[in-house]
Amino acid sequence: MNQSSYARFLNYINTIDAKSTASKLDSIEEALLNEVMVADSNGQNVLTGDLLKLEHISSQATLHGRIKNLVSSGYLNHKVDTVDGRKKFLVPTKLAFKRYEMLSKLMARAIAR
Repeated sequence: MNQSSYARFLNYINTIDAKSTASKLDSIEEALLNEVMVADSNGQNVLTGDLLKLEHISSQATLHGRIKNLVSSGYLNHKVDTVDGRKKFLVPTKLAFKRYEMLSKLMARAIAR
């Protein structure tokens, strides 16, 4: 993808975000959601604690708040481990998959143009 394709992709995202009634994700929420989506696509589970260790993204307190936002916004759900009830996995919802499908289509459109 060349720079102009990427610029078109970013413009498409800005246009969609401006028209969307869904809450806009900030950069920390996007990074956390990306972590969960990549893990899910690789068949891996993500514990809430795993995301709280991502200090390169933000502080633990900030990460915890953003995880709560993603759950309340409908992008992630908690799933309690059936073996160890203390463990909570984060799983993407249909809304999260819909978001990434839309992003994939926008990227393909930006490249094709």
